[in-house]
Amino acid sequence: MQVALKIWRYDGKTGNKALREYEFEAPEEATLLDCLDIVKDKQDGSLAYRKSCRMMICGSCGMRMNGAAVLACKVRMYDIAAAGQVPVISAMGNLPVIKDLVVDMDPFWAKFKAIKPYLQPGYDQPADGKEHVITQERMNVIHKESLCINCGCCVSECNAMESEPEFLGPQALAKGMRFVGDPRDAAAVERLDEYSGQHGIWECTRCYFCNERCPKGVDPRDAIAKLGAEAIKEGIDDDRGAKHANWFVTSAKTTGWLRETELVPKTQGVVSSIKDMKFAMGLLKVGKVPSPFPPHVAEGVKESRGLYDLVKEQGRDGALGIVQGERALSRIEHHAGTKEADGGSAQGMGSRDQADVTPGEPDTKKPGGGA
Repeated sequence: MQVALKIWRYDGKTGNKALREYEFEAPEEATLLDCLDIVKDKQDGSLAYRKSCRMMICGSCGMRMNGAAVLACKVRMYDIAAAGQVPVISAMGNLPVIKDLVVDMDPFWAKFKAIKPYLQPGYDQPADGKEHVITQERMNVIHKESLCINCGCCVSECNAMESEPEFLGPQALAKGMRFVGDPRDAAAVERLDEYSGQHGIWECTRCYFCNERCPKGVDPRDAIAKLGAEAIKEGIDDDRGAKHANWFVTSAKTTGWLRETELVPKTQGVVSSIKDMKFAMGLLKVGKVPSPFPPHVAEGVKESRGLYDLVKEQGRDGALGIVQGERALSRIEHHAGTKEADGGSAQGMGSRDQADVTPGEPDTKKPGGGA
């Protein structure tokens, strides 16, 4: 097949940057990485990119295609070439470019090390030599985070890191959740306290681009949400982000409405809110300030309160609750998808109950748009 690529070439020594186009023949099964190999072998040996395929280091070939992070070895080129498209290939974002498609990973690894990515066990080795068995329920909490291959695709697309380079970032925090959620680790509270500090959990803008671009389904934004839930569960809620989340829960539990006029003082404090009065009055003039009083207690709020109490009673007010919700949503999506595939009927499901259906991978990757 005939393939064309546009590749951003960058010289780290001079700072020169140029977009160059390459055309060549490639086998129909070729990936983007195969195509880069062809360019380097047959057209331009100076092209620089990383790869470690078949050397037990998966994740080295991260780069951008048309502005979105991908693993080059996972992108099949057949449909792209057949459609006559000429994709633009560039280096990953949020990391310094060394040459062409090669970025400096030192900042990446520095943040990875900062979250202490190793188990800090709180138990003695059993005298009988037996293993410490973890229940499946507890493993479900960190299953996705354990799949991370440190490729950096999530970091490349992180809006929070673009605006604040000191933000720990989705990869580091996802790895942090992998250890916070491990029942064998004795440093969970210390970790959560550290991760909740400046440039930590609460600086995430919730744009979901990290979920969208992760090639392994780790869903780093979900991991950050788990960290936030665990931090609040442990009473680590001094950050404004934590106070903001707490007020959402309190407001919904009491009246069933989000009482927005109380949100700012509950999040920032009374003194800080007074300082913002001039801004608030400007909003009031253009009708952007909601009524300070909810019209009534929302219908069905008793069920909401009952659910809150049940979650607290079962101890699922942290990461376990988020995982339980994810699994329930995946069952619903799988059930709906099966119905659609069967022409709107439940054919093929037999007499199985919905809860017994083994869910497929939930489509939780949502493109974001700012904060």
